[in-house]
Amino acid sequence: MKSLKENFQKAHIVIIGSGIIGKFNALELSELGFQITIIDPTELQNSSYAALGLLMGNMYQKRRGRSWDLRKQSIELWPQWITFLQKFNSELNIEKPLIQLTTNAEEFKKLEKFIYEINDQNLQILERDSIFIKNINKAFQTQNLKGMISFKDGRINPFSLLQTLDKYLRHKKINFSEGEIIKIKQANNQWISTTRNNENIKSDMVILCNSLKAVDLIDNIPHNIKLKPVLGQAMEIDINDPEVDLLSLPKQFNINGKNIIPKSKNRLIIGSTDEYSTNPEENTFEKLTNFLDKKPSWLTKGKISKKWFGIRSRPDGEPSPIMKNLENGLIICTGFYKNGILLAPACSKWVANEIKNYLS
Repeated sequence: MKSLKENFQKAHIVIIGSGIIGKFNALELSELGFQITIIDPTELQNSSYAALGLLMGNMYQKRRGRSWDLRKQSIELWPQWITFLQKFNSELNIEKPLIQLTTNAEEFKKLEKFIYEINDQNLQILERDSIFIKNINKAFQTQNLKGMISFKDGRINPFSLLQTLDKYLRHKKINFSEGEIIKIKQANNQWISTTRNNENIKSDMVILCNSLKAVDLIDNIPHNIKLKPVLGQAMEIDINDPEVDLLSLPKQFNINGKNIIPKSKNRLIIGSTDEYSTNPEENTFEKLTNFLDKKPSWLTKGKISKKWFGIRSRPDGEPSPIMKNLENGLIICTGFYKNGILLAPACSKWVANEIKNYLS
């Protein structure tokens, strides 16, 4: 086999799937000098375009195991990648902080215990007398919200991130193909990805980032990977109430599991649902606005100006995400469920290390 340096200059890697994970892998690998081809026939329909972009890393309560290790690494890597990507979009940023609230007394006790045991200055308990809580309680016409604030977590606009990644990939002259891959096989130390139009794309390695469809491409390879679809809906709501100013609220927060992002004085985004289906349920408004015992009157009268959904893959029988080296030169990187944007830096770092080991 050629030396590592020579392989870096000549190795061709195919990435199947062009969501955040696929594009982030392309970013990391192209910076290392590899030739990259991204293949995706339905780029604008992947679930990354339906993401809300909340980065819940530091407030993650399970502080051990693989899931925490990936979060911890991504928390450290994201500021570096933001600085790098700002060369291509100066407005790209992570909006901080992130607030998690509950009306459940038992849930709040868990948060209090977590904050006390972690003793991290970036995490603080929010009582009812906090200015953040006062404004939210006033707007949502409630009195019993409490929770925590993370000054290290926040939100990155997913659409802006995807556009920035696209700009970078064009700058690096990354190859894009809209062919639909229907099978992959290995022959003569190369991988051959065959499209529905019988085009064969040869490469030294293949990375599968195409969510649920990834499993279909490895049916002829021994594996025990099961993925199930989880549909998430979100909506933008227009509020017609002159007394409500949504800009007085934090830029992103969570109440009883629902993510809320004020967009203007009278418009906000609420998401997301967990529906184990590939077809969105009809009662979106009720499903997404019933996160309090009693809805504020302005929300009851709100009108949906836009709604959307994305179908994510969730591993069945093993933790999320699935990151495995299936065969020499074949890596699967999928099943991120809700954490694709958050974990993208750690995922791409893992893939890069696997490829370095394979080529060395």
